[in-house]
Amino acid sequence: VRLQASGGGLVQAGGSLRILCVISEDTFSGYVVGWFRQAPGKEREFVAGIRWNSRHTLYEDSVKGRFTISRDNARNTVYLQMNNLRPEDTAVYYCAASRGVIYSSIGDSRAYSYWGQGTQVTVSS
Repeated sequence: VRLQASGGGLVQAGGSLRILCVISEDTFSGYVVGWFRQAPGKEREFVAGIRWNSRHTLYEDSVKGRFTISRDNARNTVYLQMNNLRPEDTAVYYCAASRGVIYSSIGDSRAYSYWGQGTQVTVSS
């Protein structure tokens, strides 16, 4: 399984950006896909996750109401729409995927088997 993240860039505070993760896999039944981010000098943190089958979503508190995760089955793609961006959202964003992730572990990076290479998001003040 390969994940390819893209769509990052430079945006001013208050602006919007959509990043995407294309996943090479024949079937996504049972998969959970998550977005994580890592800022310089900080640990990787969970941002959002989605269960492929049910489309149930989960968000980190600081992005609730601003970020939306969604998936397109026909395109094997998961999107992260980011609105009202803040300078503290600046980080490298990674997508990750795995089967069999229980709900309580969606925010745990150790639960994911497959990772993309990351895409840089920079928010200027």
